[in-house]
Amino acid sequence: MSAVESCSACGSSSLALVLALGETPLANRLLTAAQLTEPEPRFPLDVVLCSGCSLVQITERVSPELLFREYAYFSSFSDTMQKHAAALAERLVSERRLGRDSLVIEIASNDGYLLTHVQKAGVPVFGVEPARNIAKVAQERGVPTVSEFFGQTLAERLVAQGRRADVIVANNVMAHVPDINGVVAGVRALLAARGVFVMETPYVKDLVDSLELDTIYHEHLFYYSLTSLDALMRGNGLAIIDVERISIHGGSLRVTAAIAGAEPPRPAVAELLEAERRWGVGSAAYYDGFAGRVRAWRERLRALLAGLKAQGRRLAAYGASAKGTTLLAYAGIGRETLDFVVDRSTYKQGRFTPGSHLPIEPPSRLLEARPDDVLLLSWNFADEILEQQAEFRRTGGRFIIPIPEPRVVS
Repeated sequence: MSAVESCSACGSSSLALVLALGETPLANRLLTAAQLTEPEPRFPLDVVLCSGCSLVQITERVSPELLFREYAYFSSFSDTMQKHAAALAERLVSERRLGRDSLVIEIASNDGYLLTHVQKAGVPVFGVEPARNIAKVAQERGVPTVSEFFGQTLAERLVAQGRRADVIVANNVMAHVPDINGVVAGVRALLAARGVFVMETPYVKDLVDSLELDTIYHEHLFYYSLTSLDALMRGNGLAIIDVERISIHGGSLRVTAAIAGAEPPRPAVAELLEAERRWGVGSAAYYDGFAGRVRAWRERLRALLAGLKAQGRRLAAYGASAKGTTLLAYAGIGRETLDFVVDRSTYKQGRFTPGSHLPIEPPSRLLEARPDDVLLLSWNFADEILEQQAEFRRTGGRFIIPIPEPRVVS
């Protein structure tokens, strides 16, 4: 672990505290039964705003080797992510007129959930995935994948091997990489002259407005606005040519960038930059009330759960997610309140959640144990999960959606 005293993007030392969530465990460090008796590392989780480039970031850096070489999140277990990936792949192939002479490279390609859809369209692909266990799954599925961290050095090596990308995709990874300038410089080196860089990342305005405090954990180093991304891209020879606000993960930005001067920007870019200027993207004043609202939310959630327990109702949770680790740790919720947590990922089943030490069971456990209420930790996939659990709900089971306001769904 190392502490950051200056902005990782622009180098400014003018950092203002936005939110302090205390010391929390590593969000995806799922435990075996043997590890439950061992000391569990916890690290400070403080969020700051850079007045130089408007980038919101956390102040502690945990080694990527520790966080990502063995990883618990497989994208293919989510129907929502599969549909999202298929739609994006179809759109990229169509809009960029990709064919068998093209190349799509994905940074943090996970288990190949997106690149397989590109392959089906007859377009060559290449994945970069640092988690060895996940890269192996992608390779077994026929997706060419190298298990390395992406940066300028790897990009230059790929170029030397004769690779140039018509599209580089980076979904839900730009928040995770400490050397963001190195990653964007690598993208610039690897892009073909008319290539584009397409990235998705949670949007800081949605995080603040909807109290998405559980988006904050040690893997997520950065919380982007278009303003901060614009500065990052321009500083490394790219220019943003399009932007969309999309609903995935509680509200995200999809940003398209190209080599500076290659394509003119669409009007949406200037419009969102101006909107951010108006609401004060780089001003500490916009973030001033966030910490107080988060504390008040915690008390409301704790009161709701305590009231249900006082009625003799049995509680469990759904989703052994990174989000859930932050939410449970900050709210101080554990086995005194929740009996267990269920998750579709067979990789997670049989382990225990960080900090709270809840046993992770398959979703079928809900119909077997029949808890009265289930705290939905993976609330960003609420529609998918509520549909999957129709039988549990039909027989009286209820879900508690905690974000942005704790509410019971019967």
